Order: sequence, then C-alpha cells, then structure tokens
Amino acid sequence: METTSRVGAQAPAAEGGQQVPSVRRTVDGYLLAPFPWYGLDEAFTGPRWLMQVGMAADGAVEHGSIGHGDEPSVRNEGTEDKEKFAVVVTVAGNPARRTADGTGLLEATSVSSAAWLAGVGLLSFTWPGQMDHTLRDDWLEQQTETAWVLADDLVGDDWSTLSLPVDGVPTPFHYRESEFGWVLAGSTQAGVHVGAYGRGMSAYGLGFAMIKDIAAYAQ
Repeated sequence: METTSRVGAQAPAAEGGQQVPSVRRTVDGYLLAPFPWYGLDEAFTGPRWLMQVGMAADGAVEHGSIGHGDEPSVRNEGTEDKEKFAVVVTVAGNPARRTADGTGLLEATSVSSAAWLAGVGLLSFTWPGQMDHTLRDDWLEQQTETAWVLADDLVGDDWSTLSLPVDGVPTPFHYRESEFGWVLAGSTQAGVHVGAYGRGMSAYGLGFAMIKDIAAYAQ
C-alpha cells in the first residue's frame, strides 16, 4: 500500500537528530475522508487523541490513526513499562484503481494493508534498549520490511485469531505479539479495514466502534 503524503505536523527531532512521530492536533485531514473512522468503543474511558492521516497518490485520504491512553514516546528506556496506549488505524476499503490523472495505478487495500500500517506504527514508537541512534535507521528499515512480510502472510504461524467486538458484532482479527508490543488487523461491516497496535494495554479486552463525530477529537 503506497502512501505519498501525510497530513501531520513536522516531527520534532529527538536525541541525535532522529525524527520522532508527532501527534496532529487538527481534524482537517480526517474530515476529508469519505469513509468512517474507528476507535476503541465506549468501554475505554481514557484520553483519545488524533495522530495523522495518509493520502494516496491521487490526493484521497486513504488511512489514519487515532490514539488512546498515554501518548507514547519513541524511546523505551524508562518508559516502556509505564506507557499504556493503543492506536487504532482505519484503512479505506479500496479496489485497485487508476490515479485521478490516469497515469498510474493505485494498489487495492486489504486487511494486510491495515496489518502493515499497524506494524510499522508500533515500530515508529520503538527504540530497542542499548541501540545507538546511528544504528536505528538500519534497524527500522529491516523491521519495516519484516512487518510487510508478516502482513502479507496473515495465515502464517506468526499470527493467531482473536475475536473482538466491532460495533457490537464479534469480528475475527489477525493478532500477533512481539517484544515491542502487539498488532492486530481485521475488517468491518462498514467496508473499512481496522488495524491496531499498542503496549501496556491488553488487546484481549478491546472493542472497536465507529466514531460518530471525529471533530470532537480535535484539541
């Protein structure tokens, strides 16, 4: 799944000049989406916050993320055991299609798209202990490729099946854990794919629901 641009604030520089993810505090990009957004259901009563949206080559909003719980930091030293967060990624259910100018072809989206975005999202907030910042780019590139391989084989041994409610309906999800956290992905009856990742919050007790008013998330 190819994303050509993102609507989001410039990421601040971390130690050594490393760019870290930043949360987006405006709802503008989300309002452009022609599909519904998903987040954790009302059973979750903690903080909720906007992150960023991704656009396809034709400028259409194709996916976006909503954070829940603690806003994670990219470094895990001293914070890994304290941060409790879950991020929900909504991906438009699009077939393969031509770009608006007719010069290219946009890939179809699928549950694998949601699984890959969730996997990469978790990595973006992960910095393995004892790793020098100069080595993280290489590590991140390798792990991103691994996340894609895993997402492309959702029936493989690395994934298990987890049933979680989506709009109150039990829904099967592909689920995996790693030393960095957990990742899951599935589809909804509303025609979008949902991915999620997190640390410190158990995925087994989560439920998802369509967001009725995304503008209410703006800060």
